[in-house]
Amino acid sequence: MLSASKRFLASSDLLAFNLRNRDRWIAAQAASVPAGSRVLDVGAGSAPYRALFSHCDYKTQDFAQLKDDQLRYGGYAPIDVVSEAHAIPVSDASFDAIICTEVLEHVPEPIAVVREFGRIIAPGGRLILTAPLGSGIHQEPYHYYGGYTPFWYRRFLDEAGFGSITVTANAGTLRHIAQETIRFARMTRPFRLAAPWYGQLAWLPFWLILAPILALGVPLAAKLLDPFDREQRFTVGYHVTAIRKRVA
Repeated sequence: MLSASKRFLASSDLLAFNLRNRDRWIAAQAASVPAGSRVLDVGAGSAPYRALFSHCDYKTQDFAQLKDDQLRYGGYAPIDVVSEAHAIPVSDASFDAIICTEVLEHVPEPIAVVREFGRIIAPGGRLILTAPLGSGIHQEPYHYYGGYTPFWYRRFLDEAGFGSITVTANAGTLRHIAQETIRFARMTRPFRLAAPWYGQLAWLPFWLILAPILALGVPLAAKLLDPFDREQRFTVGYHVTAIRKRVA
């Protein structure tokens, strides 16, 4: 019962809002892609969104160099196109839509990748994109950037031939703070730190007092108050859509 409760909390909107929000947003975007559309999932990895595009001609692309434990489902799904994201070996205007989630921070030349998207999406086609604004190092050694701002998306997507650019924050600053207080509680668990035993023993009562506040109290308060964050200047990331401009 206790372990089931822990698993439920770990995957709940309270503690895992970043992933849950992103998954819901991708599902909504996928549902609006017309049936039969040619879709390429760039940096697909485990292809967690394959089922959402079952009504489309869905293909995957990845450079396929990560270890299994660095991927969401513990290994790569079948990859149709193995290549770097800035040089995908397909013809111009090959796809009606591209989905690219949490990939741009892992490519050495993100502007070149966005330009490649402009090349291979057909005029009128859609780009569905997510990436972090603030991100700790992960999927080493292929992590090159901390994140991207709305101004980056608008400038470089426009230059790559996209219009109708929408950039939506994945929650606001307060939920970002809550994510980090949860991380603090996890990282400082007694007898998990690289500290002398007597130091960890001294820390134990403080952690027992702080942990419920940091891991549950702050996230709950953040969930309730975050809708009132008008600025959203320190979100965890952005959800972006854009339409490939038609040639005049």
